[in-house]
Amino acid sequence: MTVRSKRHVLPCLILAMLSATPAPASESVTNSNILKEREMTQHPYVGMWSTDDGRVRHELLPDGRYDEARGSRQSAYQGRYEVTGTHIEYWDDTGFTADGDFVDENTLHHGGMILRRQ
Repeated sequence: MTVRSKRHVLPCLILAMLSATPAPASESVTNSNILKEREMTQHPYVGMWSTDDGRVRHELLPDGRYDEARGSRQSAYQGRYEVTGTHIEYWDDTGFTADGDFVDENTLHHGGMILRRQ
């Protein structure tokens, strides 16, 4: 190997090492969120839930967020949610927390209310 060809080996090694470097933490968090969103899109509880009189409406979004309407007040409460089995936990953006349980595929018991899939 000549001196000239040895000079090209180091940059090639550096490029090879950089291409094998794992993604930055922020990129893997984004990838994790994308995978979670795909999973939630197929989750059986994603969608609109409302009381029989339509006064309270929860929209469980595929990105793990919810939007709750009360009467004529759209987006009265918004936040994130997580479903574990048939149990749902809510974390409102203002700091309020709540929970509920899906008693079957079309019925959610939450805060003394019964919401049904729409």
